[in-house]
Amino acid sequence: MAPAVLPGLLPVCACLLLASGSAQAGKLLVVPMDGSHWLSMRSVVEKLIHRGHEVVTVVPEVSWQLGSALNFTVKTYSTSHSLEDLDREFKVFIDTQWKKKEEGIFALVGGPSYGFFQLIFSHCRSLFNDKELVEFLKESSFDAVFLDPFDMCGLIVAKYLALPSVLFSRGVFCHYLEEGAQCPAPPSYVPRGLLSLTDAMTFQERVWNYISHLAERMFCPLFYKPVSEAASEILQTPVTVSDLFRQVSIWLLRSDFVLEFPKPVMPNMVYVGGMNCHQGKPLPKEFEAYINASGEHGIVVFSLGSMVAEIPEKKAMAIAEALGQIPQTVLWRYTGSRPSNLANNTILVKWLPQNDLLGHPKTRAFITHSGSHGIYEGICNGVPMVMMPLFGDQMDNAKRMETRGAGVTLNVLEMTSDDLANALKAVINDKSYKENIMRLSSLHKDRPIEPLDLAVFWVEYVMRHKGAPHLRPAAHDLTWYQYHSLDVIGFLLAIVLTVAFLIFKCCAFGCRKCFGKKGRVKKSHKTKAH
Repeated sequence: MAPAVLPGLLPVCACLLLASGSAQAGKLLVVPMDGSHWLSMRSVVEKLIHRGHEVVTVVPEVSWQLGSALNFTVKTYSTSHSLEDLDREFKVFIDTQWKKKEEGIFALVGGPSYGFFQLIFSHCRSLFNDKELVEFLKESSFDAVFLDPFDMCGLIVAKYLALPSVLFSRGVFCHYLEEGAQCPAPPSYVPRGLLSLTDAMTFQERVWNYISHLAERMFCPLFYKPVSEAASEILQTPVTVSDLFRQVSIWLLRSDFVLEFPKPVMPNMVYVGGMNCHQGKPLPKEFEAYINASGEHGIVVFSLGSMVAEIPEKKAMAIAEALGQIPQTVLWRYTGSRPSNLANNTILVKWLPQNDLLGHPKTRAFITHSGSHGIYEGICNGVPMVMMPLFGDQMDNAKRMETRGAGVTLNVLEMTSDDLANALKAVINDKSYKENIMRLSSLHKDRPIEPLDLAVFWVEYVMRHKGAPHLRPAAHDLTWYQYHSLDVIGFLLAIVLTVAFLIFKCCAFGCRKCFGKKGRVKKSHKTKAH
């Protein structure tokens, strides 16, 4: 009898689920970052919309990818710069990476990226200059703000509207992740960002890591000065960058401990690395034909990401020469000028289905700039990598993968065609690279919940509960000397010194009473004898 009842209950259950889902639906404000940052964030936004939430996204009129709207409301604001200005500053930054490498905080302060960041940091002033948009945001009764901290504007908006926020990022420049989440990061074994260090540092590396740790606290406020000034002006009160990060309810970090080195975390820090990995789809006929024509040697996938459009001619020719030295067919995503020495085994394409190609069994290696999207697609699909990091977290990502034996890192400034050819032959022919990346892939996939579902859960959690104050550590309310227990140490030290002083005085008094009296007695005996 039960089987006959079940079909009739299924539509009822479906209606109840839909009703409960719509009843819990909320209203979310999204403040994203342009470029590759938006690719992962968009997948979370899409799923939230699919679950019935109303989403409003605030973006600048001038952008590379944010203009492509989905099924949600998009509010734009004008900027003080044009798309040409943005392209020019970013090109200056990218071109410099092929000429000179700077590490640590010094790569940010006064480096070639400074002009680009000034444009990005100007966005929030432009947003709040649009009084009509600000009024709309104030009247919309959002449940939370979902933001990327790269341009800092989402943090200012969340503080202005007094809304709980969910931060979504690979990481945060400088020390503001540790300070904002009050998470310990001992420089003895937690490498600072942009230094390409591991967690097993030599004495010299620990010295450099500690110097960088101190330098961040000196120079990062200068780097973020336009942000703190804009925030103070908008909020009508003095605001520091630390104040903006301390308000974050949940930190969704696009990483995990397959990629990261083990380190302390706080309860409101959630790792969601690899959400861009998914089951490969059937390849377009064009790419299927390339793979079939590759024979037993297979293919190599080569992409330096969506933000690198062109490579200096000499470097492009050196790369082309190296690719011609391997028997595999190379699919190279490249929109620059075609190198004159391009070999027959190398096919230039303006776009390629990267994840789907990496998931193909005939893919032998992946040449990547080590962006987090590419790194995780390589991990998920178990493809050994030749890494050519250019900027940002890419050097750190490459170092982590190299340390785990899953790839080879090349310095793009110094590498020759032979270096690239030898690296490719190594990761293709040395079985240890394949075994190591397959082990990492197995570890990454062995999880109770998919990263995308985990990210969606925590965004909804903050929306439902209007934040997560129970996960906020009391360290936020302590001064620096209280946090390090310097007042307690001083108090206990004062007690110990006082007790020691009293003991010393008592001993000295006792000695004077005892030995001083004997001395006087002896002296008196001598006087009588005379």
